[in-house]
Amino acid sequence: MWRPTSTPCAEPPRGPGLQRPEPGESFAVESSFLRNGSMIARLIGLALAVLLAASAIAAEPREVRVGLLKFGTVAWEIDAMRHHGLDGRHGLSVTPVEFATNEAAKVALQAGAVDLIVTDWPWVARQRAEGANFTFVPYSKAVGSLLVRAGSDIAGLGALKGKRIGVAGGPLDKSWVLLRALTRKESGFDLADAAKPVFGAPPLLAEEFARGRLDAVLTYWHYAARLETAGAKPLLSVAEIVQRLGIEGDVPMLGYAFRADWAAQAGDALRAFVAASRDAKAILAGSPEEWARLAPQIGTADPASLAALQAGYRAGIPEKWGQAERHAAVELHAILVEIGGEALMGRARSLEGTFWPEVSY
Repeated sequence: MWRPTSTPCAEPPRGPGLQRPEPGESFAVESSFLRNGSMIARLIGLALAVLLAASAIAAEPREVRVGLLKFGTVAWEIDAMRHHGLDGRHGLSVTPVEFATNEAAKVALQAGAVDLIVTDWPWVARQRAEGANFTFVPYSKAVGSLLVRAGSDIAGLGALKGKRIGVAGGPLDKSWVLLRALTRKESGFDLADAAKPVFGAPPLLAEEFARGRLDAVLTYWHYAARLETAGAKPLLSVAEIVQRLGIEGDVPMLGYAFRADWAAQAGDALRAFVAASRDAKAILAGSPEEWARLAPQIGTADPASLAALQAGYRAGIPEKWGQAERHAAVELHAILVEIGGEALMGRARSLEGTFWPEVSY
């Protein structure tokens, strides 16, 4: 009788898709899978962390360092900008860097210690002629005024002959050069020779004027505003001087100066700063309360003085900056070169590159 054998059947061959794990091999496979899965998870986590960090960096406000005088008009605008969060609204973090004098701020800009300062475009043009790569966007067309004391018999430029005239700054102050040019044109003499100019700092000149030691004073607009409040009579503003010289269009003399290579690298931040600056100007132009808030920094809480300062600031806000204004600046530059010569303008015979081309309004 036939009986089944007790010998086990032979195990079928293990092909590539049918392999049976050896004893202990199943644990090794599972461990390998877990290790690989853990590594993939770590890589995904690392990638997410990098993306989140990059996103945070991209969202972080771009710092812009502005050099200014602690008690100057630029400080008022920057204070308003930061107080109302206008810089953050435009993706910026504006950092004011204070200096004792305008010259110190210029040195800081040249050294790269700040990104922006406020100065006049003739300085920018002169620096460019000497090889520096600065450029400029407008800040204000308010420069200053010529004032006489209340009750003075000085009614025109011809009456300034022989008079003591206080001049803020030095013999190469642009307003003084323009006043000399207008007196030459309308009265036939040069105030530098026919009058008695007294050059000095605005606070000192204001004191001398108040004491009656000066017949007239040519000073910066915010000092002129305070003197008018105290009774001084404006004879001529620098804006009127420019118009009577035959130059059409408002020419903002003052602006933010910066390195062109910095602007090329930080163009978006610079455009954002210009927008934040104009937003701050709108607040300062329309809000008396803002000037009351700034009173400790301005140095007076007198309502009449604050109102005069606000009016002067508002009048200086550039309304237009386009081809017509740039052309007027070229004409004004020619007068500065003619009267001030190389002592004032150096080798600058052109305004090419002086004005940053990416801002017009």
